[in-house]
Amino acid sequence: MFKAGDEVEILACEDDPRATGKKGRIVDDGLPGELTGGRWTVNKISVFIGPVLCHTRELRATGR
Repeated sequence: MFKAGDEVEILACEDDPRATGKKGRIVDDGLPGELTGGRWTVNKISVFIGPVLCHTRELRATGR
């Protein structure tokens, strides 16, 4: 699982397809819940793409 601050690569993103192939940082301190539909909040993707919500299957940890 991920934790706040983890860098991830976005493999796919139903919320905003422009984020696909980019890297960002996990915002959530805990596991995603009902409010986000079980999706992680990813931020710091680019100047033109705001925070997005992604399912675990759409993300890959980069090890940073």
